[in-house]
Amino acid sequence: MLAESFPSILPPLSRASRLEIMSIYQLSGVTNYHPNLPLYRSPHHSSSGVAIIGGGQNPKPGEISLAHHGVLFLDEIAEFPKKTLEMLRQPLEAGVVTISRARSTATYPSSFILIGAMNPCPCGYLGAKTHYCTCSPKQITTYQNRISGPMRDRFDVFLSLRPVDFNPALESQRESSEEIQERVSEARLRQYHRYGKEITNGRVPYETLLQTSPLSDQQQRFLQKLANKHGWSNRAQLKIIRLARTLADLQQGTEVSEQHIWEALKLHSWSTAKKQKQTTDSVRQPVTQW
Repeated sequence: MLAESFPSILPPLSRASRLEIMSIYQLSGVTNYHPNLPLYRSPHHSSSGVAIIGGGQNPKPGEISLAHHGVLFLDEIAEFPKKTLEMLRQPLEAGVVTISRARSTATYPSSFILIGAMNPCPCGYLGAKTHYCTCSPKQITTYQNRISGPMRDRFDVFLSLRPVDFNPALESQRESSEEIQERVSEARLRQYHRYGKEITNGRVPYETLLQTSPLSDQQQRFLQKLANKHGWSNRAQLKIIRLARTLADLQQGTEVSEQHIWEALKLHSWSTAKKQKQTTDSVRQPVTQW
C-alpha cells in the first residue's frame, strides 16, 4: 500500500517528461496509462528478465522503461531470479538501458525509483510477537543473501516496518500526500536551480554534487572513519552524501549539516535495519532506490 501511494507524493511531470513517456508507451503498445502523473509499475516476481529489462527479437521497452520518471515496485524482491535483479544494476546507475540483438540495437530511458519489499525470513515471522519463526539461522541467511552486495549498494534507504496502528485518533497527526508532495516539489526546485537543469541529487554527477555541496574536512573524516570501520564501498559512501543533500533540501537547508549526515546514515544502514528487524514485530522490509 505504501508503494502504491508513493507516486502521489512525487511532483507533476514536466512537458518534456510526458513526451518521453508517451513515446515509450507507443513503442511498447501499452495504452492504459495516465501521461500526466508519475507512473507506477509492479511486475510479478515470476516475470522474465526480458519483461523487466526489455528485449525480444525486435527490442521493446521493458518494465524499467515503462516506469520511467515513476516508480518500479518489486514485491517479494527476494523471490525474483537473481539474474534478473543483477540486470537492474546498470540501468539504476546510468538511467538508460541498451538492448543489443543481432538485427538491431535499441537504447531506452529508464530513470525510475526502485522500491522493493521482502519478508525477513522464508516463513515471514522473524521478530514477530504473535507468531513463532520456524526458520533456521542458515535458512534466514540464505534467504536474505538472495539480494547481492552490489545490488544492495544501489539502494538508498532501508526500513523495517512495524504493524500499522489504525487508531482514528492518530489520523490528525499524520501528513497527507498533498502536504508531502508540496515539500518534495520545493526540494526538487532547489535541486533544479542548483544544477541548472532538471536533474536530482540521485542522478547528478559526483563532481557536480561536491562542487555545489562541499563537505567540510571534519565531515569527510567522519565519513571515512565510518567507512573503514564498517567496510563500506565507495558507492555506499556516495549514497550517504546524496541522501544527506536530499534531506537538507527537504528541510530547506542550504548546506549539509552533521545532523543530515547522521539521518542519512540511519536511513541507509543495512546492518541497522537488520538489527531493528530482529527486535521488533516487523514482518516486511522495504528498500528504496531514489
